[in-house]
Amino acid sequence: MPALASHRKQRTRVRTTTPAFGLTTAALASVTLLSAQSATAAPAQPKPSIEEVQKKVDALYRQAGAATQEYNQAKSASAEQRSKVDALLEAAAQRADKLNETRRELGSYAAAQYRSGAIAPTATFFLADDPQSYFDQDQLMARMTSRQQKTVTEFRTQQKEAAAKRVEATKSLETLTESQATLRTSKQHVQTKLTEARSLLSELTAEEKARLAELERKKEAEAKRKAEDLARQQAAADKTEAERAPENAGQDTGSGTGGTDSGSGYATKAEKVLAFARAQIGKPYVWGATGPSSYDCSGLTQAAWKAAGVDLPRTTWDQVKVGTRVATADLKPGDLVFFYDDISHVGIYKGDGMMIHAPKPGASVREESIYYMPIYGSVRPA
Repeated sequence: MPALASHRKQRTRVRTTTPAFGLTTAALASVTLLSAQSATAAPAQPKPSIEEVQKKVDALYRQAGAATQEYNQAKSASAEQRSKVDALLEAAAQRADKLNETRRELGSYAAAQYRSGAIAPTATFFLADDPQSYFDQDQLMARMTSRQQKTVTEFRTQQKEAAAKRVEATKSLETLTESQATLRTSKQHVQTKLTEARSLLSELTAEEKARLAELERKKEAEAKRKAEDLARQQAAADKTEAERAPENAGQDTGSGTGGTDSGSGYATKAEKVLAFARAQIGKPYVWGATGPSSYDCSGLTQAAWKAAGVDLPRTTWDQVKVGTRVATADLKPGDLVFFYDDISHVGIYKGDGMMIHAPKPGASVREESIYYMPIYGSVRPA
């Protein structure tokens, strides 16, 4: 019995050591796996600097501005196409009415022939599967009076015109569908860019936002300094021109008066443009808006010049093609100044290097230096 008891103790000892060995192996394997994962994991991306954030946000707003012009262009095209489709459908309906009126007149001829007991070619025409081919038979035309022949000729013409209008209306509807699809795509593009910009700004700490605001102030101060330089240059040029005016007046012929009247006429329009623009200061920028409670950049310029009796196109891309190109040094109040290589922004020059414009989402219509953004070029609309 003692030997048996010793044997049991030995078996118990073996059972307790085996699980311990298994747990140790699993723990070592876990540590090895975690170490391997840590070694192969990609390093965390460094947080962008405030300067990089500023450039990125500015770029996103500019891209949103370009997308806004695409939206405006598509919206304008869609509206024009809708008007065209409506006109074509109205024209098709009118031609259908004329066609039915002629059909009724031909029907009266058929009824008269039936009552007289004569062979009724007109009636046969209405019963034929292909009335057009039936008209090609010379024997039918020979039996008709001149008035009946005239009516048949009108019927043929009206059939062709009505069919042509239906085809044209169908094609216009297809174009309208394409314009509306472009409109939806442009709208999504604008919203995507603005969402990205807002997301970047929302991730900034209070300290980072303060630093970003300081960068903006420095940018505005530099733009204002350049505007003051331009104002001094323009003032000097005006003074020189005024000093030469008496000499030029003695040499001018009657043709010079026309130029003066032209300049005076533009100044009068410009006053109306700027009066309208000043009245909009403080109203919010809303992409795609044309007033009266909010505007985008080209919506403001279009509305301001309309107040002076001049119709401008809807987009910056089309507005830049209107009127006469002018150099920055030769800008006059009322001129339009365009910005960026993609011509995605525009403002109204007010003098002294300053403009009135609808800047971007989150901002309101305001006065600002024309040097706040890179200038593309300028035009005098009228």
